[in-house]
Amino acid sequence: MLAKKPYLTQADVQKILNAADVFAAAGNFAVTIAVCDDGGHLLGLIRRDECAPVSTYIAEEKARAAAMGKRESRVYEEIINNGRISFLSAPHIGGMLEGGINIVVDGFTIGAVGVSGVKSAEDASIAQAGIAALS
Repeated sequence: MLAKKPYLTQADVQKILNAADVFAAAGNFAVTIAVCDDGGHLLGLIRRDECAPVSTYIAEEKARAAAMGKRESRVYEEIINNGRISFLSAPHIGGMLEGGINIVVDGFTIGAVGVSGVKSAEDASIAQAGIAALS
C-alpha cells in the first residue's frame, strides 16, 4: 500500500495568500508573498504595490528552500553565518535568508511560504500569518 500525504489545494494557496496579504497590508509592508508545493514549484504569488521587483525572485527562492529542505530558510542563513560558507554551494537552494517557512501537516512538509521586501523577521511573520489561515 502506498503512503498517503496531505497536499496544498488551490483553495489552500488562496487562503494563505489572502491572510498574508491582509497581515502585510496592516503593517503597510511592500512585499512579495510566494507559496510553493513540497517540490518547490510555485503555486501562487502576490507582489504588493511598491515592492521592489527583485523581491519576487527572493520570495520564491525562500519558499523553495524551506519546502525542499523541510525547515525554515532561516536555518540555512544561520549555518552560513556561523562560518560554514561552503553551504552557499548547496544545489537548488538559493533563498538562504530568513523569511521562508515550511508548511507542516500531519508530519509532512507539504509546501512553504516565502516573503521578501522588509526586514527578515517581518518577512517571516507575514509568512506565519499566511500559514495560520490553514488552521
